Amino acid sequence: MRIDEVREQNIEDLKKELAAQERGLMNLRFRKATLQLANVSEVKEARRTIARIRTVIREREITETADAS
Repeated sequence: MRIDEVREQNIEDLKKELAAQERGLMNLRFRKATLQLANVSEVKEARRTIARIRTVIREREITETADAS
């Protein structure tokens, strides 16, 4: 998921996507541990997607608190 796609989503969708990505990362780790994962770079991509989502969520939290002040 690219950063543009992440920024287009609202906060509720981002939280749902974050949970789905974290579950997916756990499954990738299990598949890697059992040698069933052919492309190990999928783990790296999943981690980066999670980081992108968390970054956008945090950015929005910061702007909300700044606007409230």
